[in-house]
Amino acid sequence: MAIQVLFEDNHLIAVVKRSGQTVQSEPNKPLSLEEEVKSYIKQKYNKPGDVFLGVIHRLDMPVNGIVLFARTSKALARMNEKFKNREIRKIYEAHVENKPPHNSDTLIHYLIRDDKKNFTKAFDKPFPKAERAELRYSLIAQKQNFSILNIELHTGRKHQIRAQLGAIGCPIIGDIKYGSKSKLNDGAIKLTAIFLSFAHPISKEELKISYTIN
Repeated sequence: MAIQVLFEDNHLIAVVKRSGQTVQSEPNKPLSLEEEVKSYIKQKYNKPGDVFLGVIHRLDMPVNGIVLFARTSKALARMNEKFKNREIRKIYEAHVENKPPHNSDTLIHYLIRDDKKNFTKAFDKPFPKAERAELRYSLIAQKQNFSILNIELHTGRKHQIRAQLGAIGCPIIGDIKYGSKSKLNDGAIKLTAIFLSFAHPISKEELKISYTIN
């Protein structure tokens, strides 16, 4: 399957990850997005030997949407700093069960990670060793049995959106791990990374990358 490229220059490439695909190679998993992008660059530019491709950030396996890679080590180092310093604007669209308590709100939770169970628990109050997590949601559509939310991440914790929405009684459709009653055939969940914006690591120009859900 051909990859969907949203942005590409000498330093960065942004592509769409499919639900059920890993960003990086994992044992006993299908071809990763990283491998697909390396193959694309190798063929397009007729590059001999190994292709450099730096992983800047990740999406959970059941999530789809924009993933950004670095094509140079300089771009990778600078983008890592931007993510660390929260200089990247990240927006997602989520289809959730039920209606959230408010049409828009900022959610703050304290997350405890269980790596053995690959699960993140959200608490309302500070907890020893818990990581503070913050996001803002806005209700953009209300359907008969689900809601569509626009979500802007203010922190980047593992399973953050999934855990926080589950904690307010609005699990993402298909996300059984966090309370959804609906199971999708391909193991996907209705969460999509739809927008990234940041200053280009080399040119410094403001870059906006968006993905429209089909």
